[in-house]
Parts: sequence; structure tokens; C-alpha cells
Amino acid sequence: MPQAIMPPPSPGLSRKAAIVGIGETDYHTDYQAARSRAPGYEAPSVESLSLAAFERALADSGLSRADIDGLSVSFTFGGPPPMEMAALLEIEPGFAIANGNIMAGPLPVVCAAIAEGKARTVAMIFAVASRSIGKQFGGASDAMAEGMPASYYYFHPWGWSSQAAHWALMFSHYQATYNVREEDLAAVAMQVRRHASATPQAVMQTPMTSTDYMASRYIVRPLHLFDICLVNDGAVCLIVTTPERARDLPHAPVEVAGWGEAKIRNRKLDTMVRQRLRPQMQEAGGQALDMAGVALADIQLFEGYDASTIHLINQIEGFGFVEPGAGIDFCKDGGMAVDGRLPTNTGGGNLSGSYMQGWSQVANVVRQLRHEAGAQQVADARLAMTSLVQTDQAHPLIFARGEN
Repeated sequence: MPQAIMPPPSPGLSRKAAIVGIGETDYHTDYQAARSRAPGYEAPSVESLSLAAFERALADSGLSRADIDGLSVSFTFGGPPPMEMAALLEIEPGFAIANGNIMAGPLPVVCAAIAEGKARTVAMIFAVASRSIGKQFGGASDAMAEGMPASYYYFHPWGWSSQAAHWALMFSHYQATYNVREEDLAAVAMQVRRHASATPQAVMQTPMTSTDYMASRYIVRPLHLFDICLVNDGAVCLIVTTPERARDLPHAPVEVAGWGEAKIRNRKLDTMVRQRLRPQMQEAGGQALDMAGVALADIQLFEGYDASTIHLINQIEGFGFVEPGAGIDFCKDGGMAVDGRLPTNTGGGNLSGSYMQGWSQVANVVRQLRHEAGAQQVADARLAMTSLVQTDQAHPLIFARGEN
């Protein structure tokens, strides 16, 4: 089924839909079970993960199955088509689509569908079973870009068989430009681990020291094991409805206020390595802020796509929260902590929380803007940004706390 196209950012679509239900699978316990594989262990499927997340989101929303008239499914490595999933969930949606996989286009597509009256209440499901299927990222056999030449995405002829090689080259250039040491990057891994340690469902909860970081093996020099995101199974479900319907439900609604999109159009290596996608983040960030009618300084919480530690710094700097070259010191000084100037990845992010291709960051923002984040709560959080930035494109989203 063709993927839905993300609608352009428009003030007319701002706050026309709200997230009213969230459900996630048990990242921590599922990861431990997958690692230990005790006798009788059965790996989860995309279907079982999706159903678990949906049931939790539905209960969280206060709605019933009969209220769900739309379904969006997003799978990274395959899953059932929308109507097969609808049958599994025991719902009868009049609007059903397969909708990308990364948390970029899917939410704007659903918001536009709601604004246009195609559906009133949509269940959005993302699921991945990459650990269960033994998915490898990188190497000569990697088939992530299935159907495309091997050199298209990872540049195999130059020895780049994974995104980790991209992050490593970015950091090498960053080191040379800003006189940064390898061990300085440990501050980022340690900060998100501190957040994960206070998050019960986070995959990695053991406290980390700089010694632990430096003792971990290299993935692609100069990046260590703890510089690279997790690989785990899981699912996220978001239930999205109209602002009017949201006001009658149990939780404060979280309105989708803005989004943006910008891609590298040429000179990929120069833009990716030397500029670290700053032009794309500036362009897409400006679109999202303009659509939401807010300023960057109004953002109280940031959830970035930390596929690697340096890429989280890329985003802190690229969107303009701090000047280029200042991100690591900002982290060292506590700027990314829950009580810092820009609380960042407060659930542990992709590095220590869970790797759900940006979806768990949205779920975390919902908890924060509802003021339900417990020990990790950012004081009086009302406006937040998430970002899904890959090696060639940027997709920020802005969320606002609504009232009910």
C-alpha cells in the first residue's frame, strides 16, 4: 500500500487534533527476557506487541473500541496490512492507512485526516520486533534499504555499512573543529542514562560513569557502545481525536501544534558531516514554530532522536537551542537535566530508554504535558518539541498542553 504523504505545515492545521491516549509495551522486562531467553521463552510478534500497546492506549484514553473510527499502522520490518490489524484489534475503522514508520510524517497525516473529517478518533500503532528477528544494522549483508543499490544509503564503497559510520565521521569532524576529546561525549550518554535510571520501563537503568563509558567497546571509532542507540522490540499506540472530543476525556489533551520537514537536496556529505544538517533543522524548525505560532525560546522540553550521542548534540545545536560547538558543555553544565534550561530526553531516549524510531519520545512528551511524568516531571511543562532527524532530513513536531 502506498505511504501517505505528509501535509505541508500550515497554521490552519495547528491544534486541530489532540493525543488523548498512549500505550507502550514493557521495554525493560521484554528486553531482559529476550537477552536471557529462559526455557519456554517465546519472542513477541509485531501483532502481539501492537495489541498490547493498543489495549493500554485505549484504557488510558477512556474511550471504547466503538469510538475508534480510524487506524494508522506503521511497521519498520513488516506487519499486517491495516484491515488485518483492525480485525486483530476488533475495531471497524472507516479510515485505515499504512503510514510510514519513523515518527515524522505519520502524525501530521493523521492530524490532517481528522481536520478534514475523514475520521474522528484514530488509533496510531507503531511496532517493531527487530531484536526478535535478529535484525543486524550494518555489514555487507545489511538489507535495510531493500530494493535499492547497496551504496544508496550507507555508501558501501567507502566502507560505510551502517549509520554508526555516519555519526562517527560527524563526531571526528566535530572534534577537530571544536577541540573536543573523545571522553567529553560521555557526558551525553551519562545524562540520558540518569534519566533512564529514574524511568521504570527504560531498557537500560544501571547508572553509568565516565569510566564505564570509556571501557565500553568501540562500535565505529571514535564512538563507543554507549554512544549508539538500542535495538529492542516494542510498540507504541497513540489515540488521536478532535480537540472538542478531547475535552470530555480523563486526561489533559496534548495538542499537535506544529510540524516541519526539510531534506538534503545536494552535497550530502558536506551537509551531513560539516554542517551536521543544521540548514535542514533551521528550515524545518522554522516551519514548525511558525505553524504553532510560538518561538524557540518558548520550548520547555526537547525530545530528540538520539540515534547516537553526537546526533543529539547535533539537534540541540542545529535547532538553535545553543550555539554550534556549545552543546557538550551545555550538557556537562546540567542544561539537559530535568531541572536544566532545556530538559532533554527525560525518559532515557533511544540510547537508554527504548528505540522506537521517535515514537516513544512522543509518548514521553504526552506524559510530561499531562504532568504525569513522576520523578522526571518538568515543572509546569506546557510546550514541547520532538525531532526525528536522520542523516538526510529533519522532522520536528511541536506539542502544546490543552485544557479539558
